[in-house]
Amino acid sequence: MVKISRRSLLQASGLAVAGLASPAILRSAQAQSGPVKLGCLFSSSGTMANLEGRLNYVVKMAADEINAKGGVNGRTIEVMVSDPASDWPLYAQTAKQMLQQEKAAALFGCWTSVSRKTVLPVVEQEKGLLYYPLHFEGDENSKNVVYVNSPPASSVLPAVDYLMSDDGVSAKRFFMLGSDYVWPRTINKQLKGYWKTKGITESAWKEEYVPFGFSNFQTLVNQIRAFADEGGGQPIVVLTVVGSSIPDFLREFANQGILATDIPVLGLDMVEADLEGLDTQKLVGHLNCWAYLQNAKGPANQTFLKNWADYVKANNVPFSGDVSIDPMVSAYDSVHLWAMAAQKAGSFDVPEVTKAFDGLTFDCPSGYKISMTGENNYVARGVFIGSVNDKQGFDVLWQSEGTPKPVPFSPYS
Repeated sequence: MVKISRRSLLQASGLAVAGLASPAILRSAQAQSGPVKLGCLFSSSGTMANLEGRLNYVVKMAADEINAKGGVNGRTIEVMVSDPASDWPLYAQTAKQMLQQEKAAALFGCWTSVSRKTVLPVVEQEKGLLYYPLHFEGDENSKNVVYVNSPPASSVLPAVDYLMSDDGVSAKRFFMLGSDYVWPRTINKQLKGYWKTKGITESAWKEEYVPFGFSNFQTLVNQIRAFADEGGGQPIVVLTVVGSSIPDFLREFANQGILATDIPVLGLDMVEADLEGLDTQKLVGHLNCWAYLQNAKGPANQTFLKNWADYVKANNVPFSGDVSIDPMVSAYDSVHLWAMAAQKAGSFDVPEVTKAFDGLTFDCPSGYKISMTGENNYVARGVFIGSVNDKQGFDVLWQSEGTPKPVPFSPYS
């Protein structure tokens, strides 16, 4: 696994680095007979490190699996990693370097939509290919991006519908709290449009936004309590803060003694890793929605979990081998989908690889057979609603019968 340091990135980008007379150049792309290169755009420092850092390793694990079976088109895979440091412009700079200098056949990366949107013009200009493993706001359909996870129609809306139903909590009022960037604001705009079609008036919701890395939620949790005390029906929190802000919010929510039976939280970016170190007995019943949960049933997941635990132990990975999250699985799926497309195309050239997307299927650890068509670059996959348990995980509360067809553009935007 080749590492591209922040220092070498800045040097190769032509930015000044003290003590060096001239910019250093990363080693040139290997000959056609050498390994084919894949690049990772996941941070191992900054507010996203605890989440994104894991994805570098699971991409390498997937590449090792493929290499053990002979590689792709007679060549092994070499994975390059870097640390954009949760600094959005650095994602774009790293992507440009990997594509221009290292001739990466594909990129795997980004968590937040703002980082994806900084990389998007780079991959389009360089005619590269980015596999994006997060569910997101949709309203985008680039031929240079594979949207591996679910748009809102497949994930967010089923979860909100569940909470609004009699099977849920018959939610009537909605406090939206998010990090201040495109994903939370777009999701909340879509939700407000959706609620209006249900006859719900603007007085039934409130929205607040906080900066990235925000940690002091005492005042905002007090606002949520006051919102709930206004009456007018069962309130819920639609939480779209990201990164380290998620456990900080949950900790304050629990410290104030608010239970899921009082005000349920639907954490749209909340994963098992966010619960590490928390007393989840006080958080039981809060919800998330993803295309994978660690407690998904079936042999495919058991195999994946064992392989991940073995990989962590064998490679001294600085993350728990006992925790798996949706974007890890989506990144893992991404590498296999890319390899299958390249093998089918008999080429690593992006136009040929994308032509091979139509008809691809892969047995995901979620237990679903995920698939692609020639209609767009969205992956059809199953959906779960999870409920926090007392063991720092999520129980499967609901899951889709099949893999709903992705709807890239929301009618509620």
